[in-house]
Amino acid sequence: MDELVKKLIKKYKTNCPFELCRALGIHVRFMNLGEGTKGLYYRKLRRRFIVIHNELSLEWQRFVCAHELGHDRLHKGINRFFLEESSYFAPGKLERQANRFAVLLLTAAASPEQDESLESYYSRLGIPPEVGFFLEP
Repeated sequence: MDELVKKLIKKYKTNCPFELCRALGIHVRFMNLGEGTKGLYYRKLRRRFIVIHNELSLEWQRFVCAHELGHDRLHKGINRFFLEESSYFAPGKLERQANRFAVLLLTAAASPEQDESLESYYSRLGIPPEVGFFLEP
């Protein structure tokens, strides 16, 4: 997965998930998805879509876009929902992979400073601090 992220960034010269989606032809839309759903990814008639809950903070919108982009890159042909309830407590393998992809993508441009906490590192990069729950030990 590290190589996949590195290749994407190198090819498109950005780690911004919104710019990557634009370059890859993935349509990003914002709408009210109701309580508990932060975003979703789906394919319809060979077109790819990411829908992000429009009431999320900007940092969460960015993370969700990166997460759903992870589904596009890692889980071809599978439509997945990023549900708050299942993601926080018992994410399945595909969700954990998409979360890891998102963190790798969003942290690719910087490294933690010496003695910097994970929470501070994420905050500096505009990543929601709760994301630490998403990483595999």
